Amino acid sequence: MADQQNYSNHRRMVPAYHYFTFALIVATFMGACINLFKSMGGEGIYSASLILAMSVAVGMCFFFMRIFALKAQDRAIRAEENLRNFARTGTLLDSRLDIRQIIGLRFASDGEYDELSTRAASEGMSEVDIKKAIRTWKADNYRA
Repeated sequence: MADQQNYSNHRRMVPAYHYFTFALIVATFMGACINLFKSMGGEGIYSASLILAMSVAVGMCFFFMRIFALKAQDRAIRAEENLRNFARTGTLLDSRLDIRQIIGLRFASDGEYDELSTRAASEGMSEVDIKKAIRTWKADNYRA
């Protein structure tokens, strides 16, 4: 990655997926709704309803593919950060930390990880607050 990763540029957007594919699915759904409406009371109601059902199914697949990938990634992050904490301190992460906080902590450099982890658990910091508190960013370029 050419630029240093930080809070303002760490989100990963894939234009072909997040913009183009989403717009195509929405346009297909709208077209299918119009097609169904125009075919009401006449020929083609069956095929129009199937097209609408298929466009809804594609939209659901689009949504769930992303959700399932993120859930798997969250599990991997929790395991990685537990291992990282164990290697550094000999203990697992504080049980008060939720998955969103752990996700925020993954970007903290080793030099500030212990302090930030303790602070996040005791103060109940949000993922955003944790990320904003990081002074030395540890890039994560392998996320889904």
